[in-house]
Amino acid sequence: MDIAALRAAHPDHWMRAAAIRTLTLDAVAAANSGHSGMPMGMADVATVLYSRHLKFDAAAPDWPDRDRFILSAGHGSMLLYSLLHLTGYPEMTLDQLRNFRQWGAITAGHPEYGHAPGIETTTGPLGQGISNAVGFAMAEEILRARYGKALMDHHTYVIAGDGCLMEGVSHEAIGLAGRHQLGRLIAFWDNNNITIDGEVGLSDRTDQMTRFRAAGWHVQEIDGHDPDAIDAAITAAKASPLPSMIACKTHIALGHAAQDTSKGHGALTDQGQLQDAKAAYGWTTGPFDIPAEIKSWWEEVGSRGATARAEWQARLDAQSERRQTEFARIFARDMPKPLASRIRALKKQIADEAPKVATRKSSEMVLEVVNPVLPETVGGSADLTGSNNTKTGDLGVFDTDNRKGRYIYWGIREHGMAAAMNGMALHGGVRPYGGTFMAFTDYARPAMRLAALMGIPTVFVMTHDSIGLGEDGPTHQPVEHLAISRATPNTMVFRPADTVETAEAWELALSSKSTPSVLSLTRQGLPTVRTEHKTRNLTAQGAYVLAEATGKRRAIILATGSEVSIALAARDLLQAEGIGTRVVSMPCWELFAEQDEGYRRKVLPAGPVRVGVEAAVRTGWDRWLCGERGREAKSGFVGMEGFGASAPADVLYEKFGITAEAVSDKVKSLL
Repeated sequence: MDIAALRAAHPDHWMRAAAIRTLTLDAVAAANSGHSGMPMGMADVATVLYSRHLKFDAAAPDWPDRDRFILSAGHGSMLLYSLLHLTGYPEMTLDQLRNFRQWGAITAGHPEYGHAPGIETTTGPLGQGISNAVGFAMAEEILRARYGKALMDHHTYVIAGDGCLMEGVSHEAIGLAGRHQLGRLIAFWDNNNITIDGEVGLSDRTDQMTRFRAAGWHVQEIDGHDPDAIDAAITAAKASPLPSMIACKTHIALGHAAQDTSKGHGALTDQGQLQDAKAAYGWTTGPFDIPAEIKSWWEEVGSRGATARAEWQARLDAQSERRQTEFARIFARDMPKPLASRIRALKKQIADEAPKVATRKSSEMVLEVVNPVLPETVGGSADLTGSNNTKTGDLGVFDTDNRKGRYIYWGIREHGMAAAMNGMALHGGVRPYGGTFMAFTDYARPAMRLAALMGIPTVFVMTHDSIGLGEDGPTHQPVEHLAISRATPNTMVFRPADTVETAEAWELALSSKSTPSVLSLTRQGLPTVRTEHKTRNLTAQGAYVLAEATGKRRAIILATGSEVSIALAARDLLQAEGIGTRVVSMPCWELFAEQDEGYRRKVLPAGPVRVGVEAAVRTGWDRWLCGERGREAKSGFVGMEGFGASAPADVLYEKFGITAEAVSDKVKSLL
């Protein structure tokens, strides 16, 4: 690559892009850590995108109708941080770049959502960003159909590298985008032929352009260092009704001694080589020193969108007061007032009628009253609509001919679904929920973890939550998945015992602004255990006394979900023998842990023996059985010790010893 020829062909562009390259080199050198090569290779693409196409206003980073830029290749975070600093985002100061990857800085090793304005999503794990982008683009389509182009009319741009495209989730996301013709989605492939181990050919021979075309994308191939070719490709992509992939042939670590090598991927900190690279660029200033004319040009780019934003604000102000209020509410993630009254009315109805239904059906019953008053909900399922019960009649199906549809058939793509739902939540204006079998949280887990890490309220509806699903057998029967989800910080895991608790769980999940929820729901029918109507949301306490002991309290049985009715039956057996027994329903451990000490002491006082009941492994239960004033010698657990088996549900519960008799016997053995 002839650097001198590039400089000569486009001298002004070259120096503006060089600002990104030099800031990257300086920040990585200061940290003695990071990834230099990708920002250096994609600086030309980023410069053209930001200066000629991206609709944004650095002074208003959260403007709802801005274009979204997602750095899927998150290891190249200095590309984004440099752009945010150069274009004038106030928080992204030069000191933040100097403290790249250091304690307390907003310039983390990978872009972290919430650390700084302008970072649209957390993109460390490869493939997540391009998959989030599909959700961003879907949300834009849905909101444009609902509010019109006057309020919602923008693009989603994403830079992805070879690593993003090798990760399996990208296949799911690319297929979804092509199927739904998400023409506002434009992906740049940083085609530099290098991974950490060496050239891409060591591990892959995929023809990526043919792959994208096969999935229904518009595909172009360009020189990723030619600003005019980049500009023309973006213009053509914006004109296409299909999602676009622009294959940008680039040189990793352009202009450095490590160019076009795997060493160029990582931290380039050799001072001699760094200075040689800057000299090749024609860069003469010191570390972190951007010439005034270059910085002022970039700042003008950052302020250019102010006019478009003001025009958008005028259009919003011209809307009816009701429309403005609703638009503000959905982007603030606030719940409408009717939600609470609808939930209370359903709880009253269920308490009176006491139906026996699976909690997956309970969930559908809740959604039937919730979705009509929450126009921002967008539901879906990973090819299990009839099993997950996530579709209600009012939603309509999102498709190429119905962008107002609020139900998405995700196909057999659990991971892609979860990642795209995160993108929807991050975009704002929609509240996504999607279903699959609880055992397949394994397939969705990387995105579920990132929802928790980012603090976004994605709702994961996980049905067939135990051996109670029966004949499909151990591959489909989750035993460790509750423990895995509960081990994830900032996640609410709900395992409701009946329709009343399911309604309360949904109310909490939808009211959350910064915590994802996992709803663990049964296949088998469960009796209504909350037969006395309470207007208060008891599930919000995490755990509560469902049935009090008669006589002296000698035992406490703690249970969740389908095992609460077993606990109640065990209580009947024990009370018949004069053993006073309290039953505590624990639909959400996380919320119980947040209650004050006084409340937890009332629910779990010292003294009585404690037995936990759950058709899952014991992991995590000892906090409530042995901790919280409990004693190991006076605690026991009735549940699973290994994997399940294929048989009818009632047979499995008997064979694995999860019965009222077994619980009663366990209590008596501890007295």
